[in-house]
Amino acid sequence: MQVTAIYPGTFDPMTVGHIDVATRASKMFDDLIIGVAGDPSKKKSPFFDLEERVDMASRMLSDLPNVQVRPFSGLLVDFAAEIEAGVIVRGLRAISDFEYEVQIAGVNRHLSPTIETVFIAASQDFTFLSSSIVREIAKLGGDYSDFVHPVVTQEFERKLNA
Repeated sequence: MQVTAIYPGTFDPMTVGHIDVATRASKMFDDLIIGVAGDPSKKKSPFFDLEERVDMASRMLSDLPNVQVRPFSGLLVDFAAEIEAGVIVRGLRAISDFEYEVQIAGVNRHLSPTIETVFIAASQDFTFLSSSIVREIAKLGGDYSDFVHPVVTQEFERKLNA
């Protein structure tokens, strides 16, 4: 049985923690789709536009042969159905993530009972890391290079020095 999973997020930007979860998930499923959300429900607009986020993720994960990066908008369960994904992968950093993610998983299960959610605990080295922290450090001129792939560092420099 071929199992396709989707790892969704805004990935603004994708951090080394996201890459870790994607790499580990790619070993668990036949195909892994990184779903880059185009219409984030977050109040602030993304720092990187959708095309930039898709491009960066594609370059960073190009060494994983069973991983594709695709943009999506709308309900995650609709996108999962479109790509025939039976599993949603979510990374967890802390107990607060778990509470929120269990709620979302319950709603997704209600909307689409055939889709399962699998949680992958963040590696201990990345439990503190978030895209918003990385963006803040970058905007304030701090060293964020340990938290992101060199592709992201290059893109931050391009945008911040434009």
